[in-house]
This record gives sequence, C-alpha cells and structure tokens, in this order.
Amino acid sequence: MIKFLKIFCAAGFLVVFVSNVLSISGWTENRAVYDDICYLRQAHLFERFGLGGIVTDIARDDDDYLRNKLKEIDFETWGDAKTAPCHTFMPGSGMRVLQYPPGTGFVLSLFPAGFQVIPLYILATIVALGFSLLAITRAATIAQLALVAAFGDSAIYLMINPTKASYSMAPTMIVCALAGFLTVRFFLAKSPRERLLLASLVGFLIGLSVNFRLANLFLSAGYCVYLLAAFSLARSRETFLQGLLFGTAFLVGLVPTLIANAVNAGSPFSTTYSSIDAVSPELKLDTLILYAGDMQSLLLAIAVGWLVLILRFSRGWHTRQVALLVAANLAINVLFFFTHPVVTPYYTVPISMLSLWTLLFTTLSPGEKTAENPTFAQSARA
Repeated sequence: MIKFLKIFCAAGFLVVFVSNVLSISGWTENRAVYDDICYLRQAHLFERFGLGGIVTDIARDDDDYLRNKLKEIDFETWGDAKTAPCHTFMPGSGMRVLQYPPGTGFVLSLFPAGFQVIPLYILATIVALGFSLLAITRAATIAQLALVAAFGDSAIYLMINPTKASYSMAPTMIVCALAGFLTVRFFLAKSPRERLLLASLVGFLIGLSVNFRLANLFLSAGYCVYLLAAFSLARSRETFLQGLLFGTAFLVGLVPTLIANAVNAGSPFSTTYSSIDAVSPELKLDTLILYAGDMQSLLLAIAVGWLVLILRFSRGWHTRQVALLVAANLAINVLFFFTHPVVTPYYTVPISMLSLWTLLFTTLSPGEKTAENPTFAQSARA
C-alpha cells in the first residue's frame, strides 16, 4: 500500500515540477526591476572579464550595457552613472560599485547571455524535486508520507513564488536544501571522522551562500551557537574540531565576497551596501505588522510550530539536538530581520527553508537506530 502511495506522491511532484518549468519558460529577463538589471550586469562583467568581473566599478560600463538596460525601462537618468540604481560610491576605493556580493552574477554568467534566469530557476526547481523525491524514500509511515507530499509540493512551487522576487534566491534555495540534509546527516553520523567532514561541508555551504545574499551570513548563527555550546559542555577534542572545521570552512566559502569587498570597497570587511542597509537595528511595530501580515511569514510559523512539536514529543537524542540548533538559528535570524530597517518579507525565506528542510529530514530519520555523539550527549546529561 505505502509503495503505491509513494509512486502516487512522486507523480504529484512531477506534475508540479512540469507546471513550474512551463511557467518559468515563459519568463522574461526584462522585468524593469532594478535588482534584475544589476545582477545581469554583474553576470555580464564575468562574461567579459572572467574572474576579473569581480571588479564592478561602473566605469567598466564602457560598452554601455547598463545604460542600455536602464534606457529600455525608461529610467529617467539612464545616462548619468551617479544615479545608477544598486550602485554605491565607495570612498575607500574611489569607485561606484554594485552593492551585491559576486555569487549570483557569477552563477548567472554560467548560462548563455540572454538566457540566464530561466535555466537557473529550472536548476533550482530540479534540486527541490530531487530532495523531495529523496524524502519520499525516507518516509516509513503513511503519516510521514503525507508530510512529505505536502512539504515537497510546496517546496517545488516556492521555486517560482516567492523566489522569483530576487535572482539571488534561486542559488540560495539550492544551498538551503543541501545544507539542511547534511545537517541531519551530521547528527546521524556514526564516526567522529564523518562528523568532522559533515561539519566542514555544512560550514562551507553556508559560507558559500553569503556570496549570493550577504544576509545569508546569519544562516550560520545557530550553528555557531550550537557548536560553541557543545564544546563548552563537553570540552573535548572532537567538539573543538567540529567548531573549528565548521568555522574554517565557512570562511573559505565566503572568500569571494571578502575579495570583492577588498577590491570594490577598499577592505575585505567593508560593505558595498549603502547607508540605508547599514544603520543600527530598531524594532518597530510597523515592521512586525508587515511581516505578520505577509503570507511568506507562514513559513516561519510552520517552522516554529514544527519545532515545538519536536521538542514536546520527540525522545530521540539527535532529533532534539537538531531542533535546538534550528531554534537558535531561527531566533537569531528573526531578531535580525525584524529589526532591520529595510523590510521585505522574502528576506526571511532562506532561514525558513533551511529550517524546514532540516526539520523534515530529521523527522524522517530513524532516531531509534541513531548513534549518539558521546562527546556532547554525555556532558549534556551530566
């Protein structure tokens, strides 16, 4: 019976996938959205200069790529470089540069010019489909299969809405699915060597995601808190190495952004974003109302509810540890975005999807067969 239901569930995923592909195939790269134009300009620089495209000085628009794009959308001052959207003047370098980290433009540049967005989003949808099908194989009961069906259909559909709001969301969603899966594998690992490898992989992936969206930096927060707590409790060589390797791999992953900051802003640790994004955090009622009233915040609510259920009813060691990590990550990210001066609901989608993929695979994992991480578990019980 459950085998038949799994086939039916997989067929449902394929229907949603095909529907997505048909919809995405009709997209245009000329949406008259400033972010779109600037990400495509970033891709154009990589196409022209190879890795040298990491330098985004507006003076390199000597082929009028940006000017022509702005003219196409009737941007009033398309010929004035000083008013170009998404570009910030950097006193440290003396250049007017793109505000974004280099990852999204680089990924777009891997596809043919003029046909970059469609294949990127189809790739992201394929990844969502792949992990959804993988989740089907992990479902052991009809209840779990129903959970996978609802989650998988939603996750595949999300590759269209809300991720189409920003090109940076597509590669971010790929990383979130993979990192969520590997996070659960970290807790299920049977040997210290495997745990160290998985800690490195997850750290690298989350560091890599910062190259797509700078705010993805906060996706690492819960991991840092958890690994620090693990070492504080266990004071063991293994937990120390887990934290060290995660942190080192995370830094390696975001090297492209550090290099981009150095050449564009004058320092690896100087932001290329404008002062609007760099102001001090402030909690406002209007911000809370905007997030609470948006459908995309439903993802956060589902993640929180799922966490509560796991912490209340789960007895598996690894499941509760995953939930604690996700809880820390959610709390820190929500605090950041709810106090950030620029309010855009899709900003919270990456942390929501990273949390939900992680919770899905930990819910499907065979907790009763899981080997504990003795360096942390024994100390936590002491």
